[in-house]
Amino acid sequence: MLGTSGRTLVDAVAADALGRSQDGRGLAPSVALGKLAAQGRKVVVDVRSAAPGWARGVAYVEAPATEGAHPEGWLYIARYLDGHWVSGVEGDSEFADHVAKSPLVGAAERRTMTAYAKHETATTMSTTATTANTGGLLLPWMPDYYMTVTGGPHASDGVNGYWSSLDLAGGNASGRVRSSRDGTATSMCGAGGGWTRVIHPNGFSTDYYHMYNATYYNATPVGTSALLGNIGRDVCAGGSATGDHVHWSLRTYDANYNGTYTWLHGRTIGGWTWWNGSSQYTGCATRLGVTACPGTAIYNRTS
Repeated sequence: MLGTSGRTLVDAVAADALGRSQDGRGLAPSVALGKLAAQGRKVVVDVRSAAPGWARGVAYVEAPATEGAHPEGWLYIARYLDGHWVSGVEGDSEFADHVAKSPLVGAAERRTMTAYAKHETATTMSTTATTANTGGLLLPWMPDYYMTVTGGPHASDGVNGYWSSLDLAGGNASGRVRSSRDGTATSMCGAGGGWTRVIHPNGFSTDYYHMYNATYYNATPVGTSALLGNIGRDVCAGGSATGDHVHWSLRTYDANYNGTYTWLHGRTIGGWTWWNGSSQYTGCATRLGVTACPGTAIYNRTS
């Protein structure tokens, strides 16, 4: 369906993604691509669906193969106008416009995406302030089962940005990773890849990385605790992992559909309120007078 315009679509989306990435921001696309190539990394543009004049999918920049590194990725929608592709990735004004108009966005997904965008959840709050509640988000396994916290709050890529992420493993949930709430699920790495993003209708989305035997989703509606995969060591988009676990991350959106990894500090997930430590990975959670630090098994609670 894309015909000869497929190559120009990929180029347009790749340039858009690079412009939002840590590695490519402020650089010409050719310079950013050269920088990534020198490290054995690339930009991946996956076209998931198309209709006359439209295409959508995911794009991501592979992470370096170092411990704690994780990829950056975006949903995108592109429109073919006046002989060229107008690409929009999450956070672009073009993306918001395309969500409203594209026939590739279903009515239920459009409602969900519009709902989370309207929340305009703050992402720049003080790290010492108690933040807004998360609309009942659960930890990424079944309620009333437990897993072990192997890494407290830390940056999604292990280096930059808000401490949005947790590492979780073991327990009695049979290693099954589940959605923290209902929403729309997308497999960021495609079929067989262990990275899934779920957009929730409450201003947040959640990422799950390193899974194996992951269920393939393509903008698919899912319920709370939907099965996503199993804890694992998958690095379909780069990075590295030692020991089976899930790298879980919290993201929030503004009215322009700009998805940003956001502080866990002071937020309650799975009945536990999470707090930053003195350094990344060392933070703990509290619940009913109990403190759970890395190495502690915790139950996933709905209240």
